[in-house]
This record gives sequence, C-alpha cells and structure tokens, in this order.
Amino acid sequence: MAVIAPPSVLPERRDTVPAKVERWSHLRRKFDVRGTPYLYIAPFFVVFAAFGLFPLLYTGWMAINQWNRDIPGSEHTFVGLGNFVRLIHDDYFWNALLNTAAIGVLGTVPQLLLAMWIAHLLHRRMRARTLLRMGVLLPNITSVAAVGLIFAQLFGRDLGLINWVLSLVGLGKVDWQAGTWQSWVALAVILTWRWTGYNSLIYLAALQAVSDDLYEAADLDGAGQFQKFRTITVPALRPTIIFSVIMSTIGTIQLFTEPLMFNPGMSPTGGDSRQFQTLAMYVYEQFWTHGKYSYAATVSWAMFMIIILAVGANYLLSRRIRSST
Repeated sequence: MAVIAPPSVLPERRDTVPAKVERWSHLRRKFDVRGTPYLYIAPFFVVFAAFGLFPLLYTGWMAINQWNRDIPGSEHTFVGLGNFVRLIHDDYFWNALLNTAAIGVLGTVPQLLLAMWIAHLLHRRMRARTLLRMGVLLPNITSVAAVGLIFAQLFGRDLGLINWVLSLVGLGKVDWQAGTWQSWVALAVILTWRWTGYNSLIYLAALQAVSDDLYEAADLDGAGQFQKFRTITVPALRPTIIFSVIMSTIGTIQLFTEPLMFNPGMSPTGGDSRQFQTLAMYVYEQFWTHGKYSYAATVSWAMFMIIILAVGANYLLSRRIRSST
C-alpha cells in the first residue's frame, strides 16, 4: 500500500521547486547583464598583465637592483635609487635624449603639417580618390628594416642618390651618417616619409565628420584652398592633432629600427660619435652589448617617465587651447 504524504507537505514542495528555478534564472539574467561584458574584455587584461604589466613591474625591480652580466650573482644586490643617480650623471644618456628629441621635432612637425594638407586634398571630390587614399598608406605597411636599409643607401656619401642630386645643382657631397645635424635631418626625412600617409588617413577620418556645407559656403565666398585649410580644416582637426602629437611623441621616444639600420655597421652606438643614438638604441647597447641589465632597465623606466611627462604636457596644453577658444 502506497504511503501518501500529509496534505500540508505537498503544497510546500510544489512551491519550493519553482522558487529555486526562478531564483537561478534571476541570477543567470543578472550575470548576463553585468558579468558577461567583463568576460568579453577579460582576454585583453590577461594578455596585458602577462606581456605589459609584468614586464613593467619586473623592469622596475631590475632598476633598483644591481644586475651585471660580468658580476655573477649581482642580480640580488639591492641598490635602491643608485642606478637613477648614475643615470643623471651619464653624458651618453643625455646625448641620446637630445638626439631623440631633435629627430622627433624635425620629423614630427613637417610630417603632421604635410599630413593635414594631404588629408585636406583627399577630402575633396576628385578622380581615383579611393586609390589615392590607399596609396598614401603604402609607406607605412612597408618593412621598417627594408625602409632603413634603402634610405641608408639613398643617403650614402659616395654613391647615394641624394648626394648625386645635390651635385647636379652645384652642392657638394654630404656625409649624412657622420654629421650630427645631417644625420638628424636624414632620419627626420625617413620618419616623415613613413608616417605622413598614416596620419593623413587619421585626419581624413576626422574630416568625414565635418559638414560639406562649410566648404561649399567657403567656395561661395570665394575662399581659396589655403583659406579653407586654415579656417575650416585646422580647427576641425584640433582634437585629432592633439592625439597625433601624443602618439608621435611616444613613437619618437621608442625610435629604434630606423637609426639602427641607418648606421652602415648597424651598431647601437649611432655613429662613431654617437651623433644619432636614440634612447632605445642606448637601452639596446647597455643590455645586449655591455650586459648591464639593471642599468638598461633604469633607462627604460626613464623613457617611461619621459613619455608620461610628455603626454601630460600635451594634455595640459590642449586644455589651455580648448579653454582659450
């Protein structure tokens, strides 16, 4: 004979099961709304922690310790800020910083001005506009090593194409790799050639948000191309210009491949007199050539702090410009 549960028990069981299911469904919906987005972005943070945050922290640990390849067991010697004090009195470091800043200014200023003008021209209605827009990006997708080697040949002292053109107009040969100013100008030309098209497309994308009515009104008023560029294009591109300046500053501080390939012997010293050695090349020299791992990490952290200061200065300058207008 089957045992029948008391009537008071059956309703309680029928009410309990749906309540648990409903509670689980509520938790699942809540997780879908609030938790799923974090799962989507979690791979980025995992990769960043492994290849970005950990190397940064480990490099900082190396900078406060003494780790030299020629001194076995020196990686556990704590020196505090001793490497940074040494860095302040290092003439080679300041020389590399000066070279980096000079090449950056000579390469960034004409590059961004030319990129704005090209973007202004590509924004106009013209034939084969899509082909031209794709063409300006070709220098950027070219191998950096190949670009460096080709321009090293172009700026060669005896058989370089640049010196041959200069000789046609009555100018003497220039030893581009040997002189300080000459090497700065040559490397600035390489940077300008490589990154102008990339910045042009960024500016062109920003110009797509500008109404064509402004340009049509300027045409009706009889404004020329330079007037439209100065009064419409440049003000519309102001936020994008600030972004490109910041990115160019970061890229310049990390400049390495172009000057390394520009040197005929591909030495990280940047010439016999270190006339075009950049900060990244100095880090490479200290780490791989001399085996001074801690000091190379110190220079790397100095580069990181310089980038933060440069970005902060650009941000404050942009805020002042924005508030003044």
